[in-house]
Amino acid sequence: MSEMVYYEMKNDGKQKLTEEQLKMLEEAENEPITFDEDCPELTPAMIKAFRCSAAWRNRHGLKPQRED
Repeated sequence: MSEMVYYEMKNDGKQKLTEEQLKMLEEAENEPITFDEDCPELTPAMIKAFRCSAAWRNRHGLKPQRED
């Protein structure tokens, strides 16, 4: 099973992106989305199920679970 890695950037007004980071973001913006067996394109039924589960979670005040 793969391991999830989370990164968080706090925007407190003090951190600025470097020129290299800005360039990487611009390049990524022009890349096509690539789907594979680990990340398939969602079907309409999958999108509906995701929206329902996210709405239920938000209604009940739950936070997404993260494995740290």
